[in-house]
Amino acid sequence: MTDSPRRVPATRAGATPAGRRRLRRALASAAVDLFVANGYEATTVDEIAAAAGVGRRTFFRYFDAKDDVLFANHDEIVAEMEEAFAAADPGRDPVEVACDAVGLVLDSYAADLDVSLKRFTLTRTVPALRDKEVATVDRYQRVLARYLRARFEERGDEQASVRAAVVAAAIAAANNHVLRRWLRDGGEDDIAASAAAAFALVIDAFGDRAQRGDKTVVAVMSTAAPLHEVIAQVSTALRGG
Repeated sequence: MTDSPRRVPATRAGATPAGRRRLRRALASAAVDLFVANGYEATTVDEIAAAAGVGRRTFFRYFDAKDDVLFANHDEIVAEMEEAFAAADPGRDPVEVACDAVGLVLDSYAADLDVSLKRFTLTRTVPALRDKEVATVDRYQRVLARYLRARFEERGDEQASVRAAVVAAAIAAANNHVLRRWLRDGGEDDIAASAAAAFALVIDAFGDRAQRGDKTVVAVMSTAAPLHEVIAQVSTALRGG
């Protein structure tokens, strides 16, 4: 008779925000390994919980269903994006701010390459997970559009709603293009440089300088800094700082 996996009481496993984040990520890592090894449909919530060292009840304190677990940090990223919007200099180009914020999504993928690559494979082959990914991207886009609309309205833009929707869609498209190409290449490319160049195109097309008819030249260099910092530096260059 084999011993059952050691279960960590929820009061200990998630006693602090950092502890809760670690447990969410442990569940995500366990789930992706099981989905790859045994198949998505064949893997149960009980197996995921056991692999992470917790019980079924603890799993459901964090996720509503097993298809949620692969996007464990989704809510955290949305919260970080909203915090970035709240802290942004109101004098900055809102398109630049939005591009900076979506860089947090790419940072999260780059921070855990193994899980990101496995998740990419799964979302291409499992319809339920592909649908979940689409819903996740849609939520990011709605968060961007909400911020942009508010900023455009503050500036008296009579087309704030439609402009915000168009710009948010362009930012999401740039993000998805860079991310998927990077994942298809096994995470070997310089994602920071690729993303900075892609977002610079969006800023050129829709940012403040584009509205004034200015022409912009941007030089993008490879860097090991976090992506959102790289984008912030490119944004500074676009402003002529």
